[in-house]
This record gives sequence, structure tokens and C-alpha cells, in this order.
Amino acid sequence: MKAAVLTSPQEISKQPLRIEEVPKPKPEPSQVLLRVRACGVCRTDLHIVEGELPVQRQRVIPGHQIVGEIVEGDLPEIPLGTRVGVSWLGGIDGTCWYCKHGFENLCDSPTFTGYTVNGGYAEYAVARADFVFPLPAALDDLHAAPLLCAGIIGYRSLRVAGVQSGERVGLFGFGASAHLAIAVLRAWKCDVYVSTRGASHRKLAESLGATWVGTERDKPPVALDRAITFAPSGDVVVAALASLRKGGVVAINAIHLDRIPEFDYDRLLWGERQLRSVANMTRADARDFLQTAAEINLRPKVTTFPLNQANEALAALKRDSIDGAAVIVP
Repeated sequence: MKAAVLTSPQEISKQPLRIEEVPKPKPEPSQVLLRVRACGVCRTDLHIVEGELPVQRQRVIPGHQIVGEIVEGDLPEIPLGTRVGVSWLGGIDGTCWYCKHGFENLCDSPTFTGYTVNGGYAEYAVARADFVFPLPAALDDLHAAPLLCAGIIGYRSLRVAGVQSGERVGLFGFGASAHLAIAVLRAWKCDVYVSTRGASHRKLAESLGATWVGTERDKPPVALDRAITFAPSGDVVVAALASLRKGGVVAINAIHLDRIPEFDYDRLLWGERQLRSVANMTRADARDFLQTAAEINLRPKVTTFPLNQANEALAALKRDSIDGAAVIVP
């Protein structure tokens, strides 16, 4: 099969992904083989490719927002031909304290799709059978793919922030994840305040029904109940914190932050304001979000790339030159 393979992390401008012919994977008894129909491009993929996350394999196929058709695997409950999704969390040990207490997203020995095991920048992929999610018919391949990490993690971020119906919620950064979260927030009748760089991102936020839109330097005109940050920047975290009411919560939706700058505790954090990080996702998050997405007819804005342009897709993501999500179609 054809696959985009990473052998040596480096700046995406140097085109570190190589399109190669590699053996088609063979599923183990606990796995299914998928023919990849689409694979979303995530900022975490960029962190892996550029070496901002520690190298886990000498050769890895990135990609963890996989829409695939089961073509091999003995699963009576999910027959061959079923269209399923695969996300970032590809498996857990099931034995650690976190798994036993309902926190599988914090498992001590997790498997990560496209990082610790091969992912979906390829024509075929294998996945653990208990970590695939049958997709509602209302979600087509291209529009389902970005939901499988950006959407699920964004949904979990709303949960971690404790968002309630009708609240004032800030989204700081407006890329692939935020433009999906706003649809859920609108369905929950929340007022959404978007602070983001890039005129095209601000225009997209306005078109999706944001109550207020400003630049990364602008402060929302009201005190927010909740805020979610989507940029890997500590400055953005502090900006979100400065926009909260007392008792409000900032959820940091980033697997990597450049730094946390010094800030005034008395003015910004005191008053029982909270900073919380969002780590991975659970299978329950995935199932609940995908059902919600189908119910509200969530259709993210998508730009497609062929497999041999995987480097270009990641470069476009880094430059913020596309609105919404990028999707690779093998």
C-alpha cells in the first residue's frame, strides 16, 4: 500500500513525510483492518512530524482522525463493510488506577494512533476493535474525519470547562477544533465570544454565529463564564484567564504549550477561577459527540488533499492558510 512515512522529525518546510510503498498491515485477533476512506489532519500530527513531541518509533505513519471501512476482522457486533471512525486514543491497558476508576483518557500505558502505532496517512490501517466507532449515516466521510479528534477533543473541552446551557463562552483561537465546538455551543444556546488572529478565521467565526469576534489582542466585552484555548500558546491562556468572571474556568485544549508567562495571581486567578488541562478523550466522549454531531447536522468546513500532498496539508495547517479542517483522501 501507499503511505506517508515519518522517519526523521524536522520542520515541515523540509517535507519530512515520504510517500512510500509499504506492506499492508495484518490485523491481530483483537484488531480490525480498515480501508482508509479519509483521514483528518490535526495540529498534533504537526507536533509529531516536527519533533515537538518525543519520538516513539523510528518509522511511523501519522494520522489519527481515520474514517475507514472494516475489510478484515472477526467482530460479530460490527460486521465487515461497516464504516467506522478511529481517534487519537487507540487503546488503554485497562489495569491501571485510572482505567479502573473511569479515567481511561489518563491511562498510564495508552496507545496513540499515528504516534505510538501507525495511523491513517495510508491506504490501509489497523485499529483495536474496541476503539473503533460506527459512524452515523448522516456523517459522510469528509465531514466525519475532522470530528474524530478535533471534534471529540473540543467536545471534551466543553465538558472539562463545565459549560452549561445559556452561558457566555470564549473560544481563544479558531481553527479545526474551535469551529466544531461553536456548533455545539450554539445548539446549547450559549453566547460565543471568539478571539483569534487571522481575518479569515474571524470571518468564519462570524459566519458560524459568534456573538462577538475580535483579534488575539482584543478582550471580549463581557466577563466570560467559561473559556477554551485552542492555540499552543501560554500568552493565549493568560488572555483567556483575564476574560473570566470570578468562579470561571479556562480549559486548555493543547497537547503542547510554548510556555506560561508570569501573570498577576491576585487579579487573574484569585476568586476561585480555575485553569484546567484537557488530556486525550474517552470512548464515551466519542460516542456522545458523534451522536450529537449527527443530530445537529454538523458539517465542518473541509479542504481536501491527496495522500501524496500530506506534507502540504500539514504546512497549510501550520500557516493557518485554510479555514476549518484539512482532510487527506488516499
